[in-house]
Amino acid sequence: MTLTRLGCAGWSISREAAPSFTGSGSHLERYAAVFNAVEINSSFYRPHQPQTYARWADSVPADFRFSVKLPRSITHERRLQDIAAPLTQFIAEAGTLGDKLGCVLVQLPPSLALDAAVADEFLQRLRGQFDRMLAVEARHPGWFSEDASALLQRHRITRVIADPPVGQPGPYVPTTDDGYVRLHGSPRTYYSSYDEAYLASVATWLAERDAWCIFDNTASGAAMLNALQLRSALGL
Repeated sequence: MTLTRLGCAGWSISREAAPSFTGSGSHLERYAAVFNAVEINSSFYRPHQPQTYARWADSVPADFRFSVKLPRSITHERRLQDIAAPLTQFIAEAGTLGDKLGCVLVQLPPSLALDAAVADEFLQRLRGQFDRMLAVEARHPGWFSEDASALLQRHRITRVIADPPVGQPGPYVPTTDDGYVRLHGSPRTYYSSYDEAYLASVATWLAERDAWCIFDNTASGAAMLNALQLRSALGL
């Protein structure tokens, strides 16, 4: 039996989606009663206190999991080099999620080409700190080469399936047995909603493997509604 981790990039519940999240408690508590996963995107922009992560962990059921996005200070500012200090800080913060930390998401800038030596050192360091799912959303064509695939496979890093697939020059090539899907909205990134036919195709793909599926088309409130539609299509 496969396991789907389904959710959104954030747990803010819109007015349109609110009827599906009955009950009391915080937005996170109500969200976690419906979905089994969430992506913390805000960690990319700013740090959160360890006690904040611990409070979030205490707010959700035992089988709920968080995916936490690696800070941009590591990926965009330092570009994967000289990262000991910010990575140590991130581990001290997000690590307080405990067993509910299900994945660390690495989103790379479109301008960051593959430097095999830098990438190898970075991924080795990251894997040495996290014995759980690690997912990389690369957006430069160099990260989709055969050498890049071999590098990700060696460190057991899941290549993200993104829509739209920025930088990806050809068909998706998996690097682990697990999947991580990020649906940003198309044609208008972060805004567009997905139609039923597209969601049905995603449901078919998810039914065949263990995977995360995160809706990031949050700017217009479409993410929560699309996630609810997909949840229904999957029979969750």
